[in-house]
Amino acid sequence: MVSGEAPQAEGSVRVDAWIWAVRLTKTRSQAAAACRAGHVRVNGDRAKPAQALRTGDEVRLRHGGRDRIVVVSRIVKKRVGPPVAAECFVDNSPPPPPREAVLQVPVRDRGAGRPTKRDRREMERLQGARTPHDPDARP
Repeated sequence: MVSGEAPQAEGSVRVDAWIWAVRLTKTRSQAAAACRAGHVRVNGDRAKPAQALRTGDEVRLRHGGRDRIVVVSRIVKKRVGPPVAAECFVDNSPPPPPREAVLQVPVRDRGAGRPTKRDRREMERLQGARTPHDPDARP
């Protein structure tokens, strides 16, 4: 065992390392930050980055505006390719929202200049923003 490394039982791995290894986050530091922020739960309890993870544990991760619910089916300590990573967990996540439900952002032509007051109000209407001088605004 290397000094400074926490002792781990056989068949377990750190939760932040596993989340990164099976490609749920792009970097291990993102996985550790998600754990510290309380966005990772293991079997319903908040997880610290160094918490041991075993086969059969349920991991809930809030990342990228989406909830991921996975059940650990295989322990990996090193990052693996996408086909192997898909075999390491069972994904019970709700389906992502359809692309049409994502907020449409108005696009202006390049070089069109500064928007007019009418253009600005139209953009705000599309974005759902209400202005204080909007006649439909409620106090």
